[in-house]
Amino acid sequence: MELDLNLLKDKEPSKNRSYHLPAFHFYHVQKATKENPIWLHLGAGNIFRAFLAAEQQHLLNQGIEKKGIIVAEGYDFELIDVLKAHDGLSINVTLKENGEVEKEVIASTTEYLKMLPESEDYVRLKEVVTAPSLQLISMTITEKGYSIVDKTGEITETVKHDFENGPKEPNSYLGKLTALLHERYLAGKWPLALVSLDNMSHNGEKLQKSVSRYVEEWHQRGFVETGFVDYMQDSDQVAFPWSMIDKITPRPDQSVQEMLEEDGFEHIHPVETAKHSFVAPYVNGEETQYLVMEDTFPNGRPELEKTGIIFADRAMVNAVETMKVTTCLNPLHTALAIFGCLLGFDSIHQEMKEVDLVRLIRRLGYKEGLPVVKDPKIISPRKFIDEVIEVRLPNPFIPDTPQRIATDTSQKLAIRFGETVKAYLHAPDLDVKELKAIPLVYAGWLRYLTGIDDSNENFAVSPDPLLKDLQPFFKGFVLGKPFLNESIKELLKDTSIFGVDLYQAGLAEKVLELFDQMNEGKGAIRQTIRQTIIE
Repeated sequence: MELDLNLLKDKEPSKNRSYHLPAFHFYHVQKATKENPIWLHLGAGNIFRAFLAAEQQHLLNQGIEKKGIIVAEGYDFELIDVLKAHDGLSINVTLKENGEVEKEVIASTTEYLKMLPESEDYVRLKEVVTAPSLQLISMTITEKGYSIVDKTGEITETVKHDFENGPKEPNSYLGKLTALLHERYLAGKWPLALVSLDNMSHNGEKLQKSVSRYVEEWHQRGFVETGFVDYMQDSDQVAFPWSMIDKITPRPDQSVQEMLEEDGFEHIHPVETAKHSFVAPYVNGEETQYLVMEDTFPNGRPELEKTGIIFADRAMVNAVETMKVTTCLNPLHTALAIFGCLLGFDSIHQEMKEVDLVRLIRRLGYKEGLPVVKDPKIISPRKFIDEVIEVRLPNPFIPDTPQRIATDTSQKLAIRFGETVKAYLHAPDLDVKELKAIPLVYAGWLRYLTGIDDSNENFAVSPDPLLKDLQPFFKGFVLGKPFLNESIKELLKDTSIFGVDLYQAGLAEKVLELFDQMNEGKGAIRQTIRQTIIE
């Protein structure tokens, strides 16, 4: 049995297992979407298909919405090839904490396009973006997709090319987006919302700043009109809503593949692309999900509030995002990622059986995080942490790994821990030297960069843009021997990594002390965690 549109005709994808099928006529929705598109999404990754596409499908099933979503990919074009091979259908597999599995065939995506200038797909993209009916362009392109400069602060070669050559044949993701927005301006100055759904604080602001830079550069070079600058700066015409999104959607898991194959599906194995993305015609994720969006959509929007998605003002979105990213989830995840790699774990839920690691994240969340959280009211911070520690992270059916979460850690520390350190420094009733879990995580990251685990075995350090710069600091590291150099001391002053100068914050000596303790021999990392975190 193949996953393709013939499946929707059969209405019975398996004789033995239950699947939720679309309750709408796919070809009618496809036709309506093509003629008058309302939603274009950039980034064909897992969270889009497991969350956003699923929620739009639920609105289609109820007859609340009549249009689907068009998806474009501007980075890894192999994703499109894999998904189009199945007529754009996906199987959304929800792995519940109680062991139940829910399987749904997602058909709300009606087109998959490649953002390749001068291609037929790009011509079609221009039609989509210039349609007066288009209400929003959302995106999940990862935090790196918004970057204009490299680690040294210099403009990247790709972005520099786009600045110098204008909107004709852009190479970067945001260059292509900005060029398409120029087409929309020329077609009629239609209003639009540009919605970042990437997991980062102030995502709408970051998107706006990056896009605005392209607009400014092109205007200075005479590629675009002053009117286009005015159009992009007018929030009544082009809005950049902020959002907070939260749902764990790991890479496609083999056990899920085997389950679907037992149900009769063929040719659904995951593919690793040349750019090291993992994609399959199915997605697997947890049941828990949150999406809070700033309700700023100049041309209207789908009625997503009827699916449980929350719309609020910017201050409320920011409070929820800050709560999640700086205290209640992301720091806990990063702590488990670092120590999971060092202690030889290959799954998050297995780590949650370790008393010492649970004590660590409980202190990180409840003891050190909650005192500086601004309560967003619509979601209780304490209940959020309760759910993370008691339900989400221990879920044995979510195949998430510390190795995946440890990716790009150098880019995460400033927000996930640095903001809490800053809050302690500025609060008259809090003492930064009372922090134990955060310095322990910092020390653990230094130990992680050695590439030597707690059993004195080499392990594969996850990808990170700063690895080539940082790992030489630890050259010559030998477990059981004192190890410290001036480069490591200088590293602790790097505000771009830690968010603060750890010497000025009064934490550097504690971090180095813990780092030394972790280097004493086999088992020293586990022992250091146990001695440091005492409830």
